[in-house]
Parts: sequence; C-alpha cells; structure tokens
Amino acid sequence: MKRDLATFALAMALAANTAAADASWTSSMFAYLAAPAVQTPVLKRLPEPDLSGPLPAIAMTDGITEEWLMARPAPEGDAEWQCLTEAIYFEARGESLEGQIAVAEVILNRVDSPLYPRSVCKVVRQRGGGGCQFSYVCDGRADRMRDKVSADRAGRVARAMLDGAPRVLTDGATHFHTRGVRPSWAKRFPKTAAIGAHLFYRHPGTEG
Repeated sequence: MKRDLATFALAMALAANTAAADASWTSSMFAYLAAPAVQTPVLKRLPEPDLSGPLPAIAMTDGITEEWLMARPAPEGDAEWQCLTEAIYFEARGESLEGQIAVAEVILNRVDSPLYPRSVCKVVRQRGGGGCQFSYVCDGRADRMRDKVSADRAGRVARAMLDGAPRVLTDGATHFHTRGVRPSWAKRFPKTAAIGAHLFYRHPGTEG
C-alpha cells in the first residue's frame, strides 16, 4: 500500500513539473525566424557627359571620337589652323575620321621634325623634287572648300589636333600616298600604317 502511494505521489510530481514546463513555453519558441527585409536600391540617373570641354582623358590615350568631335563648338583659328584644315579637306575629305586624323598626324610630325619647315603652312606648301609635297597645292585648281559639311569636319579635326590630341595612328609617319601609286621613296621608308585609301611611312632617322 505504501509503495502504491509513493508511486502515485511520484507520478503526480512528474505531471506537475510537465505542466509547469508547458506553461513556460511560448509560441515564439516555435515560430519561423522572419527573413530580413530586402531593400530596393534607389537608382539615380547620372548627368549627361560634358562633351564640349577639353579633351577627355580617353582621348589622350585612345584618340578622339566622332561623338566628342561633333559636340565641340564651331571650329576657328589662325593661319596654321586654316592651312591644316585645307590640307585635311583636299587630301582626305573622303576618308574616315581615322583617315583624316592620320593625314593631320603626318603634317604635324613634319612640323616637329628638323628635316622639314617649322610651321603647318610652310610644310603643306613646301616644294621639292620637281613638285609639291602635297598634291592639291600644285594641281592648278582653286583651293575652295565647296563641301561645307566636309570643310566643317576637317576644321574640327584640325582644331583638335592643333590643341594637342594624341597622334596614335601612324607611328610617327612623315609621308603617305594612295594605294594606286608607288613613289620611289616608298621602297626606302619603313611603312607604319595602312588606313583607308592611304599607306603611311616614316622618314628614316625620325622618331616614331
């Protein structure tokens, strides 16, 4: 009888402890943890790039672009600019932007070389070897730039090159000719580039 009472008392004690434990449990102990809130990033529109300012950084390493060139103010300048504009127009107006820049590079490379005159106008008007260094000077035609669109583009290229645009296309070339001719000097001068209708060469002894 005493054993039964002891067993009954133990069972009642265990039941009481279980009920107390049940009472201490809360629903939060079994709830799923809420996922952290996802914040949607706020997208802001960047301002349009200023294409009218000085040469952009990329232009100083990779050359000027059509977009930047045409966003520039209307070109103007002194006699040197006019001479370079005319040379680009008459020698390369049908060429791509790269082709026109390449012709400008040749003229400016000559200006920088002790082998040639020290100004753009003197370089493009230089005579020798029974003719002119640049064919349009001696072709007997009036040097009027009748195509206004092409003249404007040539003027923009000339302005950019005189303002310090990098010469990255012809590796220091001082000469060029069209693919349809073979001047005698082309056999002696190292070829540096082929762009559009023109092949480019560097006078021996000049740096690239």
